This record gives sequence, structure tokens and C-alpha cells, in this order.
Amino acid sequence: MGLLIGDEAPNFEADTTEGRINFHDYINGSWAVLFSHPKNFTPVCTTELGFTSKLKPEFEKRGVKVLGLSVDPIEDHKAWAGDIEETQGTALNFPLIADPDGEVAKKYAMIHPNADNTLTVRSVFVIGPDKKIKLKIEYPASTGRNFNEVLRVIDSLQLTANHQVATPVNWQDGEDVIIVPALSNEEAKKKFPDGWNEVKPYLRIVKQPGA
Repeated sequence: MGLLIGDEAPNFEADTTEGRINFHDYINGSWAVLFSHPKNFTPVCTTELGFTSKLKPEFEKRGVKVLGLSVDPIEDHKAWAGDIEETQGTALNFPLIADPDGEVAKKYAMIHPNADNTLTVRSVFVIGPDKKIKLKIEYPASTGRNFNEVLRVIDSLQLTANHQVATPVNWQDGEDVIIVPALSNEEAKKKFPDGWNEVKPYLRIVKQPGA
């Protein structure tokens, strides 16, 4: 069985395009996104890494450190970075992990033998400051990821970690949220003194805290 939400993200040491890191030391109380790409010098991955580089201000605003990974050697990473800047109009600005022996990929179950024996699928892990896995998504190699969705989920995770709310279907930052069922009406009155819309006793809609 692979890693599950709530599990501690495995630690590792690895070479990256920004030097050697110890993963737990590197994230050091921050949120983190760790995502794998199947292979360097491939078209979909090139677009993903370019777009993620453009999103750096959005990740920084949320206190998130981003790391990419493939099973290619560090020399290939450095050469590929030039192609990414040339074709995507932005320089790579986050570490790419070199995992030529597949040690990190195996720890995170990024290699799916029925898809490919050696290349990683497009895994995405969002890891909280407590080093616990908060989200995992897996895409096939042929489908590029939606990193705007990754940001949306991080907004939800950070909001719900600090307030006793959940986010409804298709929620976007700033929209109404749901009071969690575990919070009684008496307790909710203290946290949400302006009240809420009770559609059902278990479905209480309230303005997003801090919005």
C-alpha cells in the first residue's frame, strides 16, 4: 500500500539543481509541494515546470516550498533547465530532485509498474508544516496537471487547518464555506457571531473567515 493522507512524508537526502538537501530540514516548518515528472526533455513536463515557475509568487504568498523530481541524473536536469527557459519564457526557480536510482520515487510510490517499470507517474503531494501528507493526486504521464487546482486545494487546506470549516464543491478563495458538523450550534455562535445560513442541521453555510 502506498502513502496515505495523514501519513508522515518520508524523509530523504538527494541532489537537486539547487544543491544537496535533506527534505525534512529543507521544508523546515513550511508547507511543501513535491511533484514528480516521468522524464526530462519531454513536452508535457516542460510545460508543467515552466508554468510552476511562473506561479512562484503564488506559492511564496502561501508559504509553500515547491520541489520537482524525476529519475534522471542531475546533469540532465541542468541541461533541461535551459530548454524550459527558452520555450516557456521563464527560468526554473525551484529545486529539481535527481533520483537516478529511484530511491525517493520508491518511498513515495511514484513508480506504477503497470504503467511503466522505471518512469514515475505525475504524482503530487502537498505536505503540511507537521510533515504530514495533506493531499495526494496522481495523473497519467500523458495528462498535464492543473496547478491552479493545486493552489486552490492549498488555500482550502490552510483555511480549514485554522478554522473549523470545510470548503464545498468548486469552492474558490473568498467564497462561503461550511461549518464542520463536529461544531455544535452553541460553539459555532462563539466562532461565528454574525450567524450562518442553516440549510440543514448538518449544512450550515457561513462567510469565509478572514475574507
